[in-house]
Amino acid sequence: MPERRRWSTEEILDTAAELLRTSDAESFSVRKLAAVLGTDSSSLYRHFRSKTELLREVADRILLAAMDGYRPEGDWKQRITALALRVREAFGQQPQLAAVWGRYASSGTGSRLVMEEVLQALRISGLPDEEIPVRYHRIVVLLFALVASEAGAGAITPKEREQGMELFRVAVLGADPERFPALAHFARDVRPLGADRRAAFEEILAAQLAHIEATIRPL
Repeated sequence: MPERRRWSTEEILDTAAELLRTSDAESFSVRKLAAVLGTDSSSLYRHFRSKTELLREVADRILLAAMDGYRPEGDWKQRITALALRVREAFGQQPQLAAVWGRYASSGTGSRLVMEEVLQALRISGLPDEEIPVRYHRIVVLLFALVASEAGAGAITPKEREQGMELFRVAVLGADPERFPALAHFARDVRPLGADRRAAFEEILAAQLAHIEATIRPL
């Protein structure tokens, strides 16, 4: 009987990422991954102690890709904005993994690089040190939400998108003006959630950063 191939950690993570492109974290399992690799689950547990640890590693690789080649430029708001857009772009290329990141937040090198840059940017903003952890937390929670929302829309098929658009048109343009007067009034101007997501992402992030800036007391 031929000896089974020994897969490297990177090969396992590559295969897991590919498997997650067509499934979600709930249906993903180490057993399924092992079957794709043609091995048994026990061999994978030599690399990862649990499914959660494996998923965290997969998510962290996306953050590592986002930080690859990153160089901080500009003021603190420009740095955080540039970082956020890089993370958004990285998960936009693998939208199924955004939900994995949101649920299984990594503590790996990629995550630490993102954390370090946000904290460094906030340190030069003029905020006192005691306020930085709270502000950092708000920014990261917002980034999680925006990236997950963006990626969720990007993961649907063209057919699902068209069906959603048709349902939106029926729900909005066909709204009863007596029951939904405001909706009927703005029906032709209200846009679906998928429209101008990039602009919305940047505006919401900019509003959060402006809010932080307004709290900074001049020296």
